[in-house]
Amino acid sequence: MCAIIERDGRFLIAQRPARKSLGLKWEFPGGKVEAGESDCDALHRELMEELQIRVRIVEPLTPVFHAYEDFSLDLIPFRCTLLESGRLESHEHEALRWITLDEIDAFEFPEADIPVLEEYRNMVNGEW
Repeated sequence: MCAIIERDGRFLIAQRPARKSLGLKWEFPGGKVEAGESDCDALHRELMEELQIRVRIVEPLTPVFHAYEDFSLDLIPFRCTLLESGRLESHEHEALRWITLDEIDAFEFPEADIPVLEEYRNMVNGEW
């Protein structure tokens, strides 16, 4: 699962570590659901572990299944707002950026994230 975390008209993206698959691409923060966890519980846990932040889940977006050459994933996105405006601490990523929708073309995202970006763009622009 992943979070589109909004703050002051911007949203947070995170750069994947160079050593991992899809290295240095930008993504929405999140992670894997552990056994016995709900998607929402997993999201809160992952964001606390990776970034030391708390969010309010606003709404779920459409899940995306994507098959890469060497693995596949079910991406379950949530639109969120940042609850605590403390300092972000990245424990998993190369870099973090707060960007606007107008800036997304300057960043390379994994293929699985593209439908999420498009849905989010349509929501923000009122094209639902």
